[in-house]
Amino acid sequence: MKPAAFCLAAVLPLVGCATLEPTPPASGVDHTPPSVESSSPLGSPFREPRADGLAAGRPLLIDRTDLRLGTTVQYRRIPSAGELHDLTLLPGLARIVLSFDSWPREYAPLETLNSAPEGTEIVVVLAGWPPSRAAAEAWNYLRAPLRIVVVVPGPPPSSTEVTSLNAMRALERVIAQMDEPSRAGFERLQRPLSFRKLVE
Repeated sequence: MKPAAFCLAAVLPLVGCATLEPTPPASGVDHTPPSVESSSPLGSPFREPRADGLAAGRPLLIDRTDLRLGTTVQYRRIPSAGELHDLTLLPGLARIVLSFDSWPREYAPLETLNSAPEGTEIVVVLAGWPPSRAAAEAWNYLRAPLRIVVVVPGPPPSSTEVTSLNAMRALERVIAQMDEPSRAGFERLQRPLSFRKLVE
């Protein structure tokens, strides 16, 4: 049985959703990872986990206070400038959700996000601790409106990782995936902390 996600604390707006994937190779072979289903009528909010048990995946983001008839477009990669331009043709575009199983390590690939349609919110879900201070600070250079959620595998290896997260202006929340929730190691974190437990 696949792990079921419990206590997903990053609750953000979503009414309509479109997931855009890369076009399969010309050979016709579909290399798109299989979706993960659960007994929930909404399905599992995460796809197959990484080796360390984390997954940014495809979170379902809902906010009861958001009454707009809005559409969310979700990518598991950084969309191209052309793809972002094409989103202007999508009725009711409200936000773009980017979910990554690993951190982009530099600013250059992120710069495309500045081409997002005006007035569109960008929600980013990152898995794991930042690989470097530079990888965390790269998000600060974007002009686009961001909301970032980071899912981590328990306490940080050192205070360096927490310092890197504190330097991210758009970081909204950290979610620690732990069997037994504890704030030990997170004392210096300057953002809200929540916990998630996976049960097989």
